[in-house]
Amino acid sequence: MRLPAVLDPKRLPGRIVGLFLVLLLAVQAGGFHFVRRAIEARVEEQIADRLRSAETILKDLLQARARIDYLRARIAAEDFGFIDAVAQARDGDAGRETLLDALSNQAGRAQADGAAFIGAGLQLASSSSAQAVLREAMQFAEGEPAEGALQLVLAGTVVHQVARTPLRAPGLQGTVLMNWAVDDGVLIDVERFSNVRAMLAARLPDGRWGAPVSSMEVAEASELLRAAEGATTLQWQGEERRTRHVSVPAGAGQVEALLWASYDFEVKPFVEMQRYLLALTGVGLLLFAVGAVFTARRISQPIQQLVASAERLGLGDYRSAVQVDTGVQEVRELGLAFEAMRAGIQAREEQVQRLAFWDTLTGLPNRAQFVSRLRDLLARGEPLALLMLNLDRFKPVNDALGRDLGDQLLRQVAQRLRMALGDAPLLARLGGDEFGVALPGAGSAGAEQMARQLLLTLEAPLCLAEQLVDLGAGIGLALAPEHAGEADDLIALAERAMETAKRRMAGSLMFRPEMDARSAASLGLLTELRRAVEADELRLFLQPKLDLRERRIRAAEALVRWQHPTRGMVPPYQFIPFAEQTGFIREISAWVLRAAAGCAAQACAAGQPLRISVNLSTRDLLDVDLPAKVKALVSNSGCGADSLCLEITESAIMDDPKRALETAKALHAAGFKLSIDDFGTGYSSLAYLKQLPVQELKIDQSFVFGMAGDEGDRKIVKSTIELAHNLGLKVVAEGIEDEATLELLALWGCDEGQGYFIAKPMPAAELLQQLSLQRLQ
Repeated sequence: MRLPAVLDPKRLPGRIVGLFLVLLLAVQAGGFHFVRRAIEARVEEQIADRLRSAETILKDLLQARARIDYLRARIAAEDFGFIDAVAQARDGDAGRETLLDALSNQAGRAQADGAAFIGAGLQLASSSSAQAVLREAMQFAEGEPAEGALQLVLAGTVVHQVARTPLRAPGLQGTVLMNWAVDDGVLIDVERFSNVRAMLAARLPDGRWGAPVSSMEVAEASELLRAAEGATTLQWQGEERRTRHVSVPAGAGQVEALLWASYDFEVKPFVEMQRYLLALTGVGLLLFAVGAVFTARRISQPIQQLVASAERLGLGDYRSAVQVDTGVQEVRELGLAFEAMRAGIQAREEQVQRLAFWDTLTGLPNRAQFVSRLRDLLARGEPLALLMLNLDRFKPVNDALGRDLGDQLLRQVAQRLRMALGDAPLLARLGGDEFGVALPGAGSAGAEQMARQLLLTLEAPLCLAEQLVDLGAGIGLALAPEHAGEADDLIALAERAMETAKRRMAGSLMFRPEMDARSAASLGLLTELRRAVEADELRLFLQPKLDLRERRIRAAEALVRWQHPTRGMVPPYQFIPFAEQTGFIREISAWVLRAAAGCAAQACAAGQPLRISVNLSTRDLLDVDLPAKVKALVSNSGCGADSLCLEITESAIMDDPKRALETAKALHAAGFKLSIDDFGTGYSSLAYLKQLPVQELKIDQSFVFGMAGDEGDRKIVKSTIELAHNLGLKVVAEGIEDEATLELLALWGCDEGQGYFIAKPMPAAELLQQLSLQRLQ
């Protein structure tokens, strides 16, 4: 292989310099952009904080002024001369004149714009502003005035602060009101404390704004008020500003404060700083360009030499040494690396050839060699048996003991298999914990005998790091030419048999056509299954669940049976695995859900509510349309969503945790109760249990069967019950086979139990009849 020719070395420095200058400019431009955005965001945040602070200061200053005005009004109301004038005002017009004089005097002493008195048929005001305020402030005349309460009144177009206090001599004689026109004193204090300018304006009854109160000219303030109405950002007098509108409660109108701060003023220092940084960046770019040109010229010539050497290596010439004449240390080291590469290529090629066909961990042939040699054996036309072996429980052992001990385990397994097989058969590690064995000339009997021998060989515990580890295996067998004549097809069929053996925990199984969804027999079974659903050959069986506290049947698990017209009653293990493999399990699940919902509706109508659990397969749980389908089935049956409990296995969750979690949440949102089935048999469900919206946890029967006589199982079951209750989950134990187990579970607080000791699965109608008898008891 010949490498592309490099351009003239004289042009290489320019290309290098240009590339790095572009990259540097891009980095600088990006940095400038992000810094600018950060500055703008920070300035906006600072202005917003300042406006909020100004709002607080404004309200505090208005409140403080209200408290002072209240004290002034209270002093007037407690003046003996004023009290005497109020008493004289009730005697005639002369007394009222006296009271008006007293009100004027008190207003002058309190530096108020006016004063008024309301009470006992009297409504007097000392000034025209007080008279206007008196009319608007009648709403304040009732009730005990709050000390220092902020009361703003719109009199005409002017905002007044009103203070009122009761007059007692000794009983309540009336109310004294004083009013002060709000001026810009408070607004100046707000600007002084927060560097935020402000104005106050009243909204007139006709929707217009009254005369604004501010330190600006009235015309200018009015124009600013109109421009800022309903806006938070404002261009005003060539400057960008940020505004905040604050409503202040008033008597007969609306008083609003407008706060504003200059955005340009706040951002100006940062803009100046960026200008300095731009100038500094320009100088840096110039210096960088000069240095880059000098450096590029030094490395262009040795690079040309390296290119020529690489071309020779590409053509397979490993005899000529790679030599580079340069004073640049990095390029010289690159030349040495090329030389080391040239010296090691041939050795590595030989090693690659060896690694391509051998497993480095066990020393056995790998999948590539196994397939190649299997093809050679099949080409001879002789009978051949193929065994595919996969270890049980390897993953949890590997996770618990660590990868190093897991590798050691695989080496010991390979050694045992070699000893059991001898030298004649072809043994290979195909990957992970999967091994393949080819037995030339062997038939069905010989292959099954060898499979039993291998299983017996693996029964003895392995010793790893002073720990005994029990292992088993699942073995699938396929024959050539009976089952397949091509290597890939034969391996695929043996793997299907192996998967079936592991799923059924059968040790070893010979391939049968129904294991392959593509075979004619399987297609026939699929056709029969479809006909079974359409012809109503499926039967709903229910296994009761006993409430361990009340000792009554409250729930049941739905099971399906196939009433075949010629085979009789077909158990689920003979058709459910095939249905899962082909995807027809969704139709069966839909039938079971429909039948269970109808049964639950019958039980509810009979006055004996029954919660029925339906198991969802992996394909069901990964169906994005499942929640809508289940909801439609239940609604058509007439039973509520709480009458069904949908059981999810740990393995179904772990196949695709994200999609399973989304489907589970959608089912929960639709009102369905969810349960984790076969808990304890998976590997990672605890990581997702806290995320899943489940209400029930079902302990797998493998832990419950021998619980009464096995201390280990008892610890597992008891701790699982405690864990579930701590998580707020209900606990169901399946596999109860004796009274001792039942009583022990009840003692530990298990909520429900099921098993043959309680009741075997029965037709749905039979269980409904038993529930009726239970209700009569």
